[in-house]
Amino acid sequence: MTRSEAGRIVFVTGGARSGKSTFAERRAAQEAAPDGGGVTYLATAQAFDDEMTDRIARHRADRPAGWVTHEEPLAVPAALRAVTTPAALLDCLSLWVSNLMLAGHTDDAVLDAADDLLRAARERGGVTVLVTNEVGFGIVPDNALARRYRDLLGWVNQRAAAASDEAHLIVSGLPLRLK
Repeated sequence: MTRSEAGRIVFVTGGARSGKSTFAERRAAQEAAPDGGGVTYLATAQAFDDEMTDRIARHRADRPAGWVTHEEPLAVPAALRAVTTPAALLDCLSLWVSNLMLAGHTDDAVLDAADDLLRAARERGGVTVLVTNEVGFGIVPDNALARRYRDLLGWVNQRAAAASDEAHLIVSGLPLRLK
């Protein structure tokens, strides 16, 4: 497969409530079919409590009716390979990395899974929009688990940004194109 035949990757990062999901949804819709369909939304969130259940319900309700939603907390590369729409939107890498850690994956296994995800995005064609949180702007966490998460997500984000064709940082609802 040549680079021109390969799928394109759009990387979208920012802080919590920065507007990154809204930006990513608009970007995915640009790649969709003219009828507004053509987007598969891969959701990685898991509802471990009532607040998260409400968040997930709000996200579902906000998505356009013509979009396909697939909820997959762990086997994201396989789910991405199964996507047949022109655009895939993965929201988000941050929760996926957390899910893998909670499932007992080693750091190397998480990084291998991230590499597999990026291969899947190239192999499937179309465009894949990856949403993630930027966790490196804050203070150093006070416990080992939080530091491990911050480091692992940072490494996954670096790999995804390096592999991307476009990269955007969203700050207070404003996008800054990085590449």
